[in-house]
Amino acid sequence: MPTLNQLIRHGREEKRRTDRTRASDQCPQKQGVRPRVPTRTPKKPNSAPRKIAKVRLSNRHDIFAHIPGEGHNSQEHPMVLIRGGRVKDSPGVKSHRIRGVKDLLGIPDRRRGRSKYGAERPKSI
Repeated sequence: MPTLNQLIRHGREEKRRTDRTRASDQCPQKQGVRPRVPTRTPKKPNSAPRKIAKVRLSNRHDIFAHIPGEGHNSQEHPMVLIRGGRVKDSPGVKSHRIRGVKDLLGIPDRRRGRSKYGAERPKSI
């Protein structure tokens, strides 16, 4: 505990806050190239393997991004677009890949929440 004289001379130091959007440079989306797609097991109460992609962004940052939805068509070194949004049960994963943009296809037969998964509007009967 500092003395009153020490506080007068030096004052209190502000706590530095960590920047969660360091890799994205404050941009809403960022383009990158995916070197590999591993799967990762989530934190304690959950157990299904999560599809995680390591992405090298256009500003040379390497991050892990979650691939939303069921199934994906990721091959070697495709161009992808990422957005923010962390995955609560996967440590270190703070972004998502955007489906239906660049080389990541949308989910073809999706009826609900289509805009989030890059799905086409179904033909009316």
